[in-house]
Amino acid sequence: MRHPDSLDQKPPRQGAGLVVWKDLFRLRRLGRFVLNDVFLYTLLAIFIGLLAGSVILLITGFNPLEAYKTLFTGIFGSFRNVMYMVQYATPIIFTGLSVTFAFKTGLFNIGAEGQYIAGSMAALAVSVLIPLPAGIHGVVAILAGGMAGTLLGGIAGLLKALKGIHEVIVTIMLNWIAFYLTNFLVMSPLFKKPNSTASVDIAETARINTDVFRSTLGPVRVHWGMLLALAAVIIIWIILNKTTMGYRLRAVGFNRHAAEYGGIPVARSIVASMGISGLLAGLGGAVQVLGVVGRLTQLAAQEGYGFDGISVSMIGGINPIGALFAGLFYGGMKYGGSRLNIIGAPSELVNVVIGVIIYSIAIMGAFRALVKFFTAKKEGRPL
Repeated sequence: MRHPDSLDQKPPRQGAGLVVWKDLFRLRRLGRFVLNDVFLYTLLAIFIGLLAGSVILLITGFNPLEAYKTLFTGIFGSFRNVMYMVQYATPIIFTGLSVTFAFKTGLFNIGAEGQYIAGSMAALAVSVLIPLPAGIHGVVAILAGGMAGTLLGGIAGLLKALKGIHEVIVTIMLNWIAFYLTNFLVMSPLFKKPNSTASVDIAETARINTDVFRSTLGPVRVHWGMLLALAAVIIIWIILNKTTMGYRLRAVGFNRHAAEYGGIPVARSIVASMGISGLLAGLGGAVQVLGVVGRLTQLAAQEGYGFDGISVSMIGGINPIGALFAGLFYGGMKYGGSRLNIIGAPSELVNVVIGVIIYSIAIMGAFRALVKFFTAKKEGRPL
């Protein structure tokens, strides 16, 4: 027979065990929630990236708090700094949106860089060679840039649809074709500025700058392309989520054979998807030339706007709205990072932080897939 005291002690032990199980259940639910919420694990990846940057700063003898204070003051310290961030972010939002659209439809557009270059060259050509009235000139030049990007994207889509050639291979090759062709044209007598390695400036009638904030912002290039980027994000979100065309494109991305069985024209959808993706990257190149740089120079290497777009797409969770905020974050880090030289810290730290963020997102994505796989297997559900 048990001692009476043991009977008194049993309920607390059961209660304590129940509390532990409840806590474990809550942690499991929290873990699932974080893994299933793209926004939360993106924030976690950003935190891990900043933490890795802190470790590197400590190892190299810098104060992380002082460095990050300088970084974020460089971004948000004034209205001028914020607009610099937007200026840096605008072309990357376009290329990030380009990559996102292709990802959403089951394609990997690694050629946003070449499409961006083609768009910038086409915009320059229209600006220099076709005289048009102010207002109309800029619009026509932007459209030409978009069409040039569409052409390159469409070529990759056509080869994928008709011959089964993977779009990654084709777009990598087209990147270099666009790069060297643009360098050739910039140095040709048609566009070359005498005694320089740059093209002539674009026509004044083709510029898309606005002087609304000139007295406040000084050298910051505020242009209508910033609003165009915002409009593009909204339009692409609507196309993907609220239109029949978007449904068909996403269906082809999910399962090409099932979409074909359902009567969706697969070949046409692939070409359309890559064409729209190229259009977005081409618009990014056009607005950068017409709104910021005003000319092109002979380049020794690709500028990287298209490849930055891949990072922006991943940080944004392969979502058009996410690409907007990820582009702003990326542009802010790039501009704010240049201010780290004030305290002697290397500005390349920003690239390390962004790299760690990308790796963290990739690792968490793989971990989430493994969790779903083993959970489905344990519960006997189809994978």
